Amino acid sequence: MRLFSAEQYQNIYQVGDSHMRTIWNGAISFGLVHIPIKLYPTTQEKSLKFNYLHKDCHSPLKYEKICPVCNREVSKDEIVWGYQYEPGKYVLLSAEDFENIPLETTKTIDIIDFVNLQEIDPVYFAKSYYLVPNQGGQKPYTLLRQAMQETGQIAIAKVVLRSKEALAAIRIYQNSVLMLETMYYPDEIKTLDQLPSIDYVSTIQEKELAMAVNLISNLSAPFEPAKYTDNYREALLELVRQKIDGEAIAVPAASGRAEVIDLMKALEESIKASAEQRESELVAP
Repeated sequence: MRLFSAEQYQNIYQVGDSHMRTIWNGAISFGLVHIPIKLYPTTQEKSLKFNYLHKDCHSPLKYEKICPVCNREVSKDEIVWGYQYEPGKYVLLSAEDFENIPLETTKTIDIIDFVNLQEIDPVYFAKSYYLVPNQGGQKPYTLLRQAMQETGQIAIAKVVLRSKEALAAIRIYQNSVLMLETMYYPDEIKTLDQLPSIDYVSTIQEKELAMAVNLISNLSAPFEPAKYTDNYREALLELVRQKIDGEAIAVPAASGRAEVIDLMKALEESIKASAEQRESELVAP
């Protein structure tokens, strides 16, 4: 597969700015210790961005905010937030209302508890941010980081981000920087009783279990993030490049993978294939 040159990639694919931008300024409240910090995003979205076009003339479509009563487009400064408390009835909120909410967490990250990371199920974690000390915060920031290293614990805190008070965990990332992980509240996580058709009983034979364990053993490896790539995104980029160059679209051959109904047969074939794959990896230069 021939992918884009760096210049082509830059032209057709929106790559994030290499320079991180602060998205929030505030402080960590650690008892009576006040640590000025800046918040930076840890990730950038790399999915391809597409625009909706008119099929006939290929013009980008506009998205207008139209009031159905006044029958006209509404400008940004005419828009307010409304919370529907009854059908057709709204209470109105302005930007000033959000700013004047009487919570200390609107300007600070308030540490509530220190806990063991192993006690938190990953389902609670939402999004990650780097915490970097602001001017005058270097020493207390370092103190908190070293104290957390000494105890092996992480902090549970609250902070208001994007008009929502978020539960958050603060941990040490790569022995270097504090990282804030926003978390879901327990009532935001759907419970198992909301899932359909999970109340069932299946009898597993000892041989089936042994083979499944064998297969897991063959596929076990240290976690190396760099080896995982977005193959779909690369193939999509190649498709775009072929269209730009006016080339014929390359259609991959069907994999020929047949559906295997027999569980034992599927396990046997999987173990054989995984063993061959592991052997080829070991002899590869």
